[in-house]
Amino acid sequence: MERLADGFKGEKAIVTPYSVRAYQAENAITRQLYVTHIGYYPDAKYHYRVREEGAPENILIYCERGKGWIECGDERFLLESNSFFIIPAGERHAYGADGRMPWSIYWLHFNGEQTPMFQSVIGKLCHLGASDQSRVQERFQLFEEMYRNLEMGYNPENLEYISFCLAHFLASLKYVPQYREIKKIKESDMVQRSILFMKENLEQKIRLEDIADAVGYSSSRFNTLFLERTSFSPMEYYNQLRIQRACSYLQFSDLKIKEIAFRLGYYDPFHFSKAFHKEMEVTPKEYRRRYQDRKIEEIGK
Repeated sequence: MERLADGFKGEKAIVTPYSVRAYQAENAITRQLYVTHIGYYPDAKYHYRVREEGAPENILIYCERGKGWIECGDERFLLESNSFFIIPAGERHAYGADGRMPWSIYWLHFNGEQTPMFQSVIGKLCHLGASDQSRVQERFQLFEEMYRNLEMGYNPENLEYISFCLAHFLASLKYVPQYREIKKIKESDMVQRSILFMKENLEQKIRLEDIADAVGYSSSRFNTLFLERTSFSPMEYYNQLRIQRACSYLQFSDLKIKEIAFRLGYYDPFHFSKAFHKEMEVTPKEYRRRYQDRKIEEIGK
């Protein structure tokens, strides 16, 4: 297994052979996203690298602590603790550690057909910040998981698993609020509290004013904030949740369609069927039939 030469105490790095990269570029799973180089440089004093022609892969540098800099294109970016930069493939660049407070960095090179999905965080300096909800250590553990599996060899299962881990790792950098959601105290967030209120009242007839009152906002202000955060109005979101509950009843209960309609506050079965079809593109009757047919098939296997 090819490794980079030692240079920093405690460093670790793996560079995959070209034959492995060729396989990754062809495999149906790994060709989506795959790692070609990966490593960690602690307290990387005098660390410096320049590539006039760029690199064939995108290069992610995640600064754990200390400081450093990256020149990419015509700009120079300063990295500090909990910040990262992804150098685009093929772009001339240089980078190095700060002379007085050399950085400790997690880094990797990656390629794949799905790279454009992360275009919003490529070629930009991103600061993640730190808080009780940051999940920084869990992100580092995910990086370590990629490294350890690659260290165990290049069998297809390892490479495929690493590709899924890489997608998760990159998603944690692009979708920071969603990544941190698991650590949030939901009651402290207006949108989450309002959604909880909606879910608790799916079988009650509630209005926008009721939801807004529950979270302590005026109807107009609440409507604006909710729309900004979710891309849906509160009542659109509430109706989606009602249809979600209706799907559950259709799948897992023997309630008649008209009983489900009245339970979820619809005027009549026709109004319910129309709303259901708009959301699910099938009628409640067809949805139940499809589910029951599938369940019969599974039982018969």
